[in-house]
Amino acid sequence: MTERTVKLHSELAYSVDTPTTILLQVAAMHTSRQFISDELLTVNPSTPVDFLQTGPLGNRASRLILQPGATVIHYSATATLEPKEPYDGNLFELDYTELPADVLPYLNPSRYCESDKLYKFATDLFGNMNRGYDRVSKITDWVYNSLAYTPGSTGPSTTACDVLLQRTGVCRDFAHVSIALCRALGIPARYVSGYAVNLNPPDFHGFFEAFLGGDWILFDATKLAPVSGFVRIGAGRDAADVAFATLIGQATLTSMTVQAIDPNQKIDDARNEVISTA
Repeated sequence: MTERTVKLHSELAYSVDTPTTILLQVAAMHTSRQFISDELLTVNPSTPVDFLQTGPLGNRASRLILQPGATVIHYSATATLEPKEPYDGNLFELDYTELPADVLPYLNPSRYCESDKLYKFATDLFGNMNRGYDRVSKITDWVYNSLAYTPGSTGPSTTACDVLLQRTGVCRDFAHVSIALCRALGIPARYVSGYAVNLNPPDFHGFFEAFLGGDWILFDATKLAPVSGFVRIGAGRDAADVAFATLIGQATLTSMTVQAIDPNQKIDDARNEVISTA
C-alpha cells in the first residue's frame, strides 16, 4: 500500500473551578510505520507542560495544571503512515507457549474487559471456528451486527459485560467487547485509541488489535472508518490506559473538536481493510 498523509487537529475547552491537574493523551505516537511532524501543543492561557511517556508501548502524555477560569488546549500534527500490505487472511493464532512474554498480559481480564466471565459465552459462539484471522474477523462482524452504535448510551463505568446486556454502546464499548471475547478464547487483544479519517461524527476513536501470526493486527468493530486512515495515539489493556484526558480536580469539558483529514483522500477506501501500523 502507498504512503498516506493525515493532518491531525484536536481542541479541548475546559471551564475550571479549582486548580486541576490534567493528563492528556492526544498526541500521536511515533512508530516504525507512523511518522509525526509539524507537531504543536498550545495552551491558552499559557501553562507549563510536562511531557511524559507512559507505559511500555510508547504512549505519550502531557501533564499540566489548569487554573480556575476558561482554558483551551490545542494539538495539531501531520502523520505520515506507511502501512503494510493487506494480509491474505491466513494469519494464525499462536499457542500459549509460543507467545512472547510482553504479549501475555493481554490475555488477562482487565477493568473494562471481563474475559474471565465470558469464557462459556465466547466458546459457545466461536469455539468451533477455525483458529486465526478468520475467527477474529467473525468476532468483529458479530459485535458489529449485535450491538447498536448509540452515542451517549454508556459511561465511564460501563464494561464489556454491561454492553452485552444492553446491546448498545460507542466505539470504546465495541472494542471492549471484541477484546474480551478474543481473550476468553486465548487470543491476546488490546485497546488502541487514535484519530480516524472519515469518522462521522468526528471524534477520538477506539479500535482493537489481536495478536495473530506473530504481529498485532488492527480491527474496527464499529466499521465507521477505514483502518487505513487510522492514526494511533496509544494502546493498552483497555480504554482506562489511554483516556484522552484524566483530571484530578474540578473542571468541565465545554467543547471538543477532533479532525483527521487526508488531503489526498480516496473516497473508495475499503472499510473492512485490516492492516498493522505497529
